[in-house]
Amino acid sequence: MDVFIRPGDSIWYYSQVFKLPLQLIIDSNPNINAQALKINQKVKIPGYVTNQYTIQRGDSIWAIAQRINMPTDAIYLLNPTLNPNRLQIGQVIVLPIRVTWRVVNGKQNYDYSTMMNDISTLQMIYPFLINKSIGNSVLGNKIPGLHIGSGQKRVHFNASFHANEWITTPIVMTFLNDYLLSLTNNGSIRGLYTLPLYLQTNLSIVPMVNPDGVDLVLNGPPTNETIRTNLIEWNGESADFSGWKANINGVDLNDQFPAEWELERENNPKTPGPRDYGGESPLSQPESIAMAELTREMDFARVLAFHTQGEVIYWGFQGLEPPESEQLVNEFARVSGYEPVQTIDSYAGYKDWFIQDWRRPGFTIELGLGTNPLPISQFDEIYEEALGIFLVALYW
Repeated sequence: MDVFIRPGDSIWYYSQVFKLPLQLIIDSNPNINAQALKINQKVKIPGYVTNQYTIQRGDSIWAIAQRINMPTDAIYLLNPTLNPNRLQIGQVIVLPIRVTWRVVNGKQNYDYSTMMNDISTLQMIYPFLINKSIGNSVLGNKIPGLHIGSGQKRVHFNASFHANEWITTPIVMTFLNDYLLSLTNNGSIRGLYTLPLYLQTNLSIVPMVNPDGVDLVLNGPPTNETIRTNLIEWNGESADFSGWKANINGVDLNDQFPAEWELERENNPKTPGPRDYGGESPLSQPESIAMAELTREMDFARVLAFHTQGEVIYWGFQGLEPPESEQLVNEFARVSGYEPVQTIDSYAGYKDWFIQDWRRPGFTIELGLGTNPLPISQFDEIYEEALGIFLVALYW
């Protein structure tokens, strides 16, 4: 929602009128100098949308403001030419509406287009949410990199490295939506007020590392005949891609990182297919390259990669993880009921590489139980299990 600067206005005043943390308005307007505002300058107010209202008999601006639980000046800010003494029946004015509902509907087949539409809507309502593409997929889809907060602690979440684990994307997107809602409504999640988390944390989210693969699982192969033919061949001459984990080149993106990559390759497929083929060399795919470049640029304090399934949390690699990893994973286990597992006979994953190269906490969280892709009917249960993990990762 936009308002325009009047004589005497300030960003602090807007925070009082709209009952918003001052920092959220400042962060929603990075190109504005709050100490040198200009008349008629546009200011974005996060957490609000507008709605048209038609004046009825007996209305007054005061009465309307009472009904929407807003100061009268909030209405005047959106209707700068409004004369409260000359209201006319049928006159249309604009009202501010505080957003108190989710815009992300995670309980559906959540493909790339659905995610991108949700990101656009969230950015419109919450302009302090930044989306900067980290790169492109094989098919040229932009891979969104979301950022929220500018605190010192840099935390990273990612989802859908594996195509048939796509339910992780709406889980992460729903948490993002709930986090934004709590911030602009001065609220809490599970009793934890989120504004302090926002002020101390720079949260990075890549909600869909493998967009081509997710669309393959949910929507079938692309119309390009060459790509379609290759995919069906790699898939054992089957057009059922529900078991597909890899990207559109048949490369498993979570076997692509230079952390004992050769060991992982020894017992895995040597040609493209639905799963476990790590490519001809590490970091050979655009999606894995994009993730590596983002990680190097952001220098994260900790990373959480969300997968399915098993209700376990993998937290070690070759004994290189720091002591705080065990403390963190025990807290994750406490709030989720998941089992901590320090290490397994697996290599070349994203969290493996992060632990190896940074010696910082990295986690692979296997959400839910069953056979991938997990049914959307499990969404609510999985989200409740994951919610505590999200919060601990930001708070701890």
